[in-house]
Amino acid sequence: MAAETLEFKAELKQLLHLITHSLYSDKEIFLRELISNASDAVNKVRFDALANADKLEGNTDWKIKITPDKTAKTLTISDNGIGMTRQEVIDHLGTVAQSGTRAFLEAAKASQQGAGPGLIGQFGVGFYSAYMVADTVTVVTRGPGDPAHGTKWVSDGQGSFTIEQVEKPARGTDVILHLKDDAAEFLDPWKLRSLVRKFSDFIEHPVVMDQETEKDGEKTTTEETLNSRKAVWLRNKSEVKPEEYAEFYKQISHDADAPAATIHYAAEGKTEFKVLCFVPTKKPFSFDWEEPKAGLRLYVQRVLIMDRCEEVLPFYLRFVKGVVDSADLPLNVSREILQQNPILDTIQKSVVKNVLDTLAGMKNVEYEKYLEFYKGLGTVLKEGLTRDWSNREKIADLLLFESANTEPGKYTTLAEYVEKMPEGQTEIYYLIGEEVEPLRRSPYLEAFTAKGQDVLLLSDPIDEFALPQLMEYKGKKLHAADRGAAPSAGEIPAEVKEAFAPLLSTLKTTLPEAADVRLTKRLTASAACLVADEGAASAHMERLLERFGRGEGKGKRVLELNPDHAAVIAAREVHSKDSADPRVATYARLFYEQAVIAEGSKVADPSALATRINELISRDAGR
Repeated sequence: MAAETLEFKAELKQLLHLITHSLYSDKEIFLRELISNASDAVNKVRFDALANADKLEGNTDWKIKITPDKTAKTLTISDNGIGMTRQEVIDHLGTVAQSGTRAFLEAAKASQQGAGPGLIGQFGVGFYSAYMVADTVTVVTRGPGDPAHGTKWVSDGQGSFTIEQVEKPARGTDVILHLKDDAAEFLDPWKLRSLVRKFSDFIEHPVVMDQETEKDGEKTTTEETLNSRKAVWLRNKSEVKPEEYAEFYKQISHDADAPAATIHYAAEGKTEFKVLCFVPTKKPFSFDWEEPKAGLRLYVQRVLIMDRCEEVLPFYLRFVKGVVDSADLPLNVSREILQQNPILDTIQKSVVKNVLDTLAGMKNVEYEKYLEFYKGLGTVLKEGLTRDWSNREKIADLLLFESANTEPGKYTTLAEYVEKMPEGQTEIYYLIGEEVEPLRRSPYLEAFTAKGQDVLLLSDPIDEFALPQLMEYKGKKLHAADRGAAPSAGEIPAEVKEAFAPLLSTLKTTLPEAADVRLTKRLTASAACLVADEGAASAHMERLLERFGRGEGKGKRVLELNPDHAAVIAAREVHSKDSADPRVATYARLFYEQAVIAEGSKVADPSALATRINELISRDAGR
C-alpha cells in the first residue's frame, strides 16, 4: 500500500514548533519519556494477555532495547509491547487534539522563560520530546496479528506525516530518531547507560543495549542490561536514596519538582501489600487542566493491573501519586471484582491514614514546606470534609485559615482558634466571601471584634459547601457570622425599640425585597447589614450558584439597623416629624443598598444609587 501524507492538527503544529524551537535545556529527558512509553506498552500487552494469551504470540522475552547507530546517526528505542494499529497511530501520533495539548501551550505561554522540559510529561505529550534531539522521527509498529499489517509513520515535525502499511515480523514498536547534529552525544553508549540509570533504573522490564567485545581477534555481541530492574517500592526503605525517590516520583507524576514528602512502607499480616506514594511540593502545572483522576498505580505481584485504582485512594487525595503492590489480589482481577474486594478497603484505609499522618507531620514540623503545598492544594484537601466522614476531624486539623485576628497572609488553625477562644464563647465563627481583604472590613465582624472573638475568613469557592459539612470541631459548633443571631452584646432597651418602631414599620413597607427590618446589636460602626436566617443560603452561596448556572433567584434577607448610628438616628428623626417625607424612602433605599454592597453583592440599579447619593450631597451643600 502506498504511503499516505496527512496533516497534523493545528494545535499539534504549534506544539511541535514550540518543542523544536524553544526547548534546549535538559534535552536528555526525551529518553526517559520514550522508555516510559515502551514500558507502558509492555505492561499493557501483559495485562491484556491475562484474558487472551494469543496476544503474546510466544513473544514474552519482555525488554526495551536501545540501539545507537553512529553511521546512520540514528537512535532506536524498541519494545515488544502492545503495538498500535494504523488508526491508533493516527490517533496517538498525528492528532492529539485533546485539551492537554491546548493546556500545554497555555502553560508554556504563561511561563516567563518559555516551556520548561518538565512540562512535557505533565501534559501527556512525552513522545514529541523526541523532536528536541531529532530532525525526523520514524515509528514502525504492529499489534498482535498478521505481520503484514504493520504501520510505518514518518514525520519531520514540520506540519505533516506519512503513514503506510509495512511488514513487521514481531509485535511491538520501534521509535527511530534521526538525530540532529548537536545531539550526537546520544549515540555514545556511555551516555546512554548513564541516562538509563539516572531516569529509568527502576523500570521493571530490562532496558538493554548491544555490547560488542573482542577476544582473541574474535568479536562477539551480547545484550547488556542497563537498569537494575528492582522496583523502588520493593526495596528496603533504608536502601533507597532521596534522589532515587525523587526520580521515581518525577517519572510517574511528570512533575518537574521533587516531592515534598515520601511515604514508603510494607504492610504485613493478614493482608500484605507495599505502598510507595508521594505528596507534591506544590500544585503541578497541569493539575487544573487535566482530567481529574484519583488513585494509585495498582500492581499485583509486580504486574501493572491498573494505572489509576480509585479504590485505594479517595478523590480528595488525587494529588498523591504512587503505587501499591498487593500479594493477595488475583492477577486477573477486574474492576467489578475490585469494587467488591475487602482487600482494597483495607489498603485504602491504610493509605489514607498514612497520607493524612504525613501531612500532619509536615504541618507541625516543616510548616513552610506545608504552607507551600497548602496554598496550591488546600482547596482539594477540603473536599474531604464532604466525602470522608471517618477522617473529617483529621482533615480539619490540616486546614489553614486567615482570620480577623491574623495578619494579612498569615494563618491559624482550628486547634489554635479554639485554644484562643475567650471565656464564654461556645461556637467557632466564620465568614465566607470572594476575597479575604474585603472580609476584614465587613460590618459582620463588628460585634465579634467588640467581644474579643475571632472570625475565620474564607475565600475558596468550596468553603461554602465544605465547611458546613464539618458542623463542629472539638465540641464547638461552627456558625456563619452572616447568618442567624450574632453574639449577644446586651438587649436593646425597650424605650429604644419603641422609639424606632414607627420607622421600622415604614421601612418594611418601603423595602419589599427585605424579609424583615429590625434593630440589632450586631453592628458597632456600620449603619446597616443584611442577615440570612440560620440554615438559609447566604448571599455568597447565591452568587456561587448563579455563577454555576444554578441560581434560582435571590432569597430575602433581614435588614438590620444599628440604633446607635448617627445616620439611623437621623432617619428616625425625619420620620418622626413627617412620616410622608420623601427623604425617608431615600434613606430606606440607601440603608438597604449599602448593606447589599457590604455583603459583597451588586445593587440592582447602580445609577439610581448614584442619583440618591448625589441628591444627598447637593442637599448637604445647601443647593
